Amino acid sequence: MDAYLDIETTGFIGGRSYPTVVGVAIDFPGEWVVEQLVGDDITPRSIEHILEGVTTIHTFNGSSFDLPFLAWKPGIDLRRTFDHHDLMYTCRRAGLRGGLKRIERVLGIDRKDLPEMSGHDAVLLWQKYLEESNISALDLLLEYNRADVENLYTIRNILEPSYGRRT
Repeated sequence: MDAYLDIETTGFIGGRSYPTVVGVAIDFPGEWVVEQLVGDDITPRSIEHILEGVTTIHTFNGSSFDLPFLAWKPGIDLRRTFDHHDLMYTCRRAGLRGGLKRIERVLGIDRKDLPEMSGHDAVLLWQKYLEESNISALDLLLEYNRADVENLYTIRNILEPSYGRRT
């Protein structure tokens, strides 16, 4: 079973940085489920629970960021347990360079009503949520993360047409 994973953080690995959101979309047979862990709910046990039954995790730049970050904090090395497919390299083989949002634009993938946002905006939304208890900021952060994980699936289907599409 396949899962699509993306994290939001307070910065880069090291120092006081930590993951703020772990989003996982799972392609269960006949069912598409998106789970998101937030803040203190991000634990090795909660991540393992969400990924139960998964064999392969798909990310974008997860080899360099998402998976090493989660191995550092909260201390779960998913590279030891799951096959990993980094779609950034699939994109590069297809001649697509740049970050996830740029590649989505090139491929014509729409983020619906989401404003143009970046990883830095995700950090600012988390700060606004913490400092002001701003639920709207958290909701937008979760929507942004959800689009990330769902669009990983879409990118995979566009670039790997032999992959069986969910129904």
